[in-house]
Amino acid sequence: MKKTPLVLHGASLFEPVVHGDNRGFFMESYNEQLFKRNGINYNFIQDNHSLSSEPGVLRGLHYQLNPKAQTKLIRVLTGAIYDVIVDIRKNSPTFGQWIGVILSEHNHRQLLIPKGFAHGFCTLVANTQVLYKVDEYYSPEQDRGILWNDPALGIDWPTSNPILSDKDQRHPLLKDAEMNFE
Repeated sequence: MKKTPLVLHGASLFEPVVHGDNRGFFMESYNEQLFKRNGINYNFIQDNHSLSSEPGVLRGLHYQLNPKAQTKLIRVLTGAIYDVIVDIRKNSPTFGQWIGVILSEHNHRQLLIPKGFAHGFCTLVANTQVLYKVDEYYSPEQDRGILWNDPALGIDWPTSNPILSDKDQRHPLLKDAEMNFE
């Protein structure tokens, strides 16, 4: 498995070894020993799976406050997404900065998102399925978000008219969001 550290400290992109032939392919999508050898030492306790039936579905930007903050390991089973993370660690030199990567069923990439980042994605094709591991259970009391099109962030989403949930339409701007990450 190839690990590529990203500009936002703590975030990494993983590319598994894919064994393909005329039948299709085989890969290990998660191997605890291999991740530990790459310095990734999280206890993932839950898998979440979403289906977005149309291109342009935007989910995010989501995070949970401490003590229920979540590390996430994101991958796409079918389809493709533009996946975005925003550093919301107040004392970080990259606070308020974001990066975006394409994850797809074809590139098999996985994005590791540590605690202290807001996360969102936009589907690029119909019937996109995303699977992600988390190291903390969902906590409605700690659930927070940042508005997807906050001008202070200037995220270059692949759509200007996304399909959003009611909740994602009402998130505050970064400057007004509740955060407790140092």
